[in-house]
Amino acid sequence: MQTVKLANLGLRFLLELAALVAFADWGVHVGGDAAGKAALGVGLPLLVAVVWGAFIAPRSLVAVPARARAALGLVVLLAAAAALAAAGQPIPGIAFGIIVVVNAALLLLWKQ
Repeated sequence: MQTVKLANLGLRFLLELAALVAFADWGVHVGGDAAGKAALGVGLPLLVAVVWGAFIAPRSLVAVPARARAALGLVVLLAAAAALAAAGQPIPGIAFGIIVVVNAALLLLWKQ
């Protein structure tokens, strides 16, 4: 069972990385001209990474209660799923959202 729990934590990390890619994809999709695409395609994932590191990461800069940190993480990851769908990839967006919810439920159940 310990291996499954460790795999779930690994999945969470991969979901976090995939969220950054999803936000970049959305930014490039809606950016308009080349400067807008570059600004949103790079800037949005960078902003999300900074917010994640400051408030959501296990060793975040700001002390946030565990439940609030879990809720914020879920909101960011589900926003990434919505970004995928809005960027013209609805099936991957829905699949990503389902995986995020299952992963979050297991994290909560196993107190990870």
